[in-house]
Amino acid sequence: MSYEFLQQYWWFLVSLLGALLVFLLFVQGANSLVGSLGDDAEGRRLVINSTGRKWEFTFTTLVTFGGAFFASFPLFYSTSFGGAYWLWMIILFSFVLQAVSYEFQNKLGNLLGAKTFQFFLVLNGIVGPVLLGGAVATFFEGSNFIVAKENLVDVNSQLSTLNSQLPVISQWANASHGLDALLNPWVVVFGFAVFFLARILGTLYIINNVNDADIRSRANVRLMGSTIAFLVLFVAYLVHLLLKDGYAYDPVTGIISIEPYKYLHNFLEMWYLLVLLLIGVVLVLYGIIREYLNGKCQKEDVNCKSSNSKSIWPTGIGTVLTVLALLLCAGWNNTAYYPSTADLQSSLTIANSCSSEFTLTTMAYVSLLIPFVLAYIIVAWRKIDSKKLDKEEIRTDEAY
Repeated sequence: MSYEFLQQYWWFLVSLLGALLVFLLFVQGANSLVGSLGDDAEGRRLVINSTGRKWEFTFTTLVTFGGAFFASFPLFYSTSFGGAYWLWMIILFSFVLQAVSYEFQNKLGNLLGAKTFQFFLVLNGIVGPVLLGGAVATFFEGSNFIVAKENLVDVNSQLSTLNSQLPVISQWANASHGLDALLNPWVVVFGFAVFFLARILGTLYIINNVNDADIRSRANVRLMGSTIAFLVLFVAYLVHLLLKDGYAYDPVTGIISIEPYKYLHNFLEMWYLLVLLLIGVVLVLYGIIREYLNGKCQKEDVNCKSSNSKSIWPTGIGTVLTVLALLLCAGWNNTAYYPSTADLQSSLTIANSCSSEFTLTTMAYVSLLIPFVLAYIIVAWRKIDSKKLDKEEIRTDEAY
């Protein structure tokens, strides 16, 4: 395994984790609709218990995504997580609120009341997807940071002084520390596209997981509204992405330059990513249309045989493939995956921001355990969903 292959391999793994994370945001998407899916306290609790069975998967994947980035591309981790810390702290805080809300909303001695914690779940359902989508958009739109690797020189002499500080390799070029990204309208567009995609996945999950006719009917109505909003935002951003200038780097000199239509060129030169993107989009639309027709059939004919469409799966797989194609396009084919709007040559590439060859090689062998972890998740998922959730189970069993 060459060093270049290891760099490409680990960008693929990080991109795959990111794609899986976007799919698992169905938890946040469903929680953002708690008030409209459940018409009473019991209905809302049914929705929350449905997502409560899966929230650990999303949280764990988020942590794993950050850990994989730290291990394989530490310069990105120190630049983005260390510089844009306000953005990431808000994201992480919203997820912490989610975990606390699940555990304490109906516990004895809850002074804030169940509705307060349900509000926190809705807040996480909105803030989490929007800001995570905005963070992904910076892979294409750029961020305001400066990297100065020469600050590593003469570390010993710096430490010998009385009031010395460790050298700073990367720093944010303004005081907003990541929140300035939200001033870019295209970052906001992509963030809300991810938000409405999470809502689509959330409604499909609830339809597939909850055995309640009223909640399913409401979810089907919300599905079409979220779909229209998502398509408008996603198509607008995709057209913008294909027509915008990108950031290319010379693999020999390492010099970074602006290249017109860079991302369009990437998809044309890496045709397999274009095929992956198209298959993903088709699967997303197929799942949505399938569920819409299924819901229409159920509404018009109580004897409809397609009552269990499981449309979450084609849409979920399509989401993973689409996001994977976009993230691979951001880093492969000599592309700067984290452009700097403050200093072009500070932009990060998979070549100038990765770990050492020894680290990547060691982690590559560890990554062979991933299929076993995925197998465990699949088995656990199937076990949890062996029986659909209904209101009777809420009344009789332990519930959130």
